[in-house]
Amino acid sequence: MKLRHLLPLALACALACVPLHAHDATAEMSAAAITFLASLTPEQKAKATFDFAGDERTNWHFIPRERKGLPIKDMAPDQRLLAQALLASGLSNRGYEKAVSIMSLDAVLKEMEKDKPKAPVRDPDNYYLSIFGTPGGSAPWGWRFEGHHLSLNYTTSGDAEPAMTPSFFGSNPGEVKSGPRAGIRVLGAEEDLGRALVTSLTEEQRKVAILTVATPKDILNDPKRVDPTTPEGIAQSQLTPEQTATLVKLVKEYLFRCRPDVAADDWAKVEKAGLDKLHFAWAGGLERGQPHYYRVQGGHFVLEYDNTQNEANHVHSVWRDFDHDFGVDLLKAHLDAAHSGK
Repeated sequence: MKLRHLLPLALACALACVPLHAHDATAEMSAAAITFLASLTPEQKAKATFDFAGDERTNWHFIPRERKGLPIKDMAPDQRLLAQALLASGLSNRGYEKAVSIMSLDAVLKEMEKDKPKAPVRDPDNYYLSIFGTPGGSAPWGWRFEGHHLSLNYTTSGDAEPAMTPSFFGSNPGEVKSGPRAGIRVLGAEEDLGRALVTSLTEEQRKVAILTVATPKDILNDPKRVDPTTPEGIAQSQLTPEQTATLVKLVKEYLFRCRPDVAADDWAKVEKAGLDKLHFAWAGGLERGQPHYYRVQGGHFVLEYDNTQNEANHVHSVWRDFDHDFGVDLLKAHLDAAHSGK
């Protein structure tokens, strides 16, 4: 790993070792965003910043495509470090490691696809940072870090706890099959915990949990969807305590990719709503290497995983909360307070 990658990783490690509180998150993200913006030239700042109320803030995706924002490849070395410090402020140590590893896989893909003339451009530095609104004030603002197989969206208002969804992590290849990084599975825990849960089910439980042998071609709660899928599969109330423990580990694997203080509060919301509201659904094969899909859902809260493309070696995983995506509830609270004169 290059030196420019080590400093923000060390920052993330340090943050993971000290007690954090959810109200610290906005202050830390604001400080990191302000410092980053101060390092930019006027031309760079024009690319990196957007009105908060514009449509670009919700224009998220995880495929290789043209994007707005300031790409890493157009930043000076010191600016790259400050961008990565902002990225680290929104993720846990484990989540930061996953994110930079996903970015690095574009170099692996470039080598794998070198003989394919129509392959997409693969570039580990083709990831974009965008800031919406003005960090540090009482008005709502947000930021996004996005590129191939990553879309991390944060929104906050004043000193409110940030919204951290939509949050997408993907991995291609899901497992590196050859070369010096052979055996690396960036999202291996997400796959293994889902399979551990479905294979622990009894035959009767599987009749409820497994929807079909066929799998969706991709996640269903994608950027085009504005309303969540319907909860399907087996309810938590039909699971044993041991199976429930695996389900909890699976949910936390997704939530705690983001910064742990806010993730802990989001987990508390899931518990308050009731674990019995959660449903687990599976589609596809049960053995490694077979196309498979699963979803954990409770109302508007959705975790989704799909590994069907490229001979089941191409992972998409997303955490969405349709009541919380892009801070819709924070914005409502901010507007209500403004209209009430508070």
